[in-house]
Amino acid sequence: MSIESDLDRVAELCRAARRILFVTGAGISADSGLPTYRGIGGLYDDAHTEDGIPIEVALSGQMMARRPDITWKHLAEIEANCRGAGPNGAHRAIARFEREKDKVLVFTQNVDGLHRAAGSEQVLEIHGTLHRLRCIDCVRSRTVEDYRGLEIPPACPHCGGNLRPDAVLFGEELPEQGLRRLEAALADGFDLVFSIGTTSVFPYVAAPVWWAQRMGWPSVEINPGDSEVSALVDVRLQIGAVDAFAGLGRRLGWSG
Repeated sequence: MSIESDLDRVAELCRAARRILFVTGAGISADSGLPTYRGIGGLYDDAHTEDGIPIEVALSGQMMARRPDITWKHLAEIEANCRGAGPNGAHRAIARFEREKDKVLVFTQNVDGLHRAAGSEQVLEIHGTLHRLRCIDCVRSRTVEDYRGLEIPPACPHCGGNLRPDAVLFGEELPEQGLRRLEAALADGFDLVFSIGTTSVFPYVAAPVWWAQRMGWPSVEINPGDSEVSALVDVRLQIGAVDAFAGLGRRLGWSG
């Protein structure tokens, strides 16, 4: 099938659905100028960083504990690449769906805050945010707009202890409260599930698509490349998120 006919089919699914789950990864923010970590246009396409270790190791909780300078080096690089970016048409389209449908939940791996900036309110940021720092020692936290002016690695201004972002690093446990919220939302049910801009390499990211297949809910993937759920979804749109939602908007009669 062609992209145009696939867009027609997805538009029909969107018209019929009253409850939609959007699972999003770094790819949805690519058109805001933010790089993905891996895959097409990835910041870390190569198997290893310039330090000679995989990005998953550099950004791990174990590395933060042992060599915070290495972890913070790559956190600062990611934050610098995200700095100044704003929501794009895909983020805004999802926010519009939330205004028009009975139930919309965004389950995102992203720590850039662009879904909320676009106007989405029901956002589950399972990996936290780069812009809230907490002290490992005294547990105080503070919000920072960006990392400019921070020493790398930064020290807590209160106790001199080690600061880290309030975000989930590789190898760390996900927030239990967030997982419970996702489980409750899936149990309540959806009419349509989107997977957008994610490789879905982590089981908890792929799980909503697996659950949709089990429950008979239609599912759509928007991703120029292949992912762990590509073979599971009902419709694949192998284009970028902004182009996909622009095409859907035209079919749904959206203006502006």
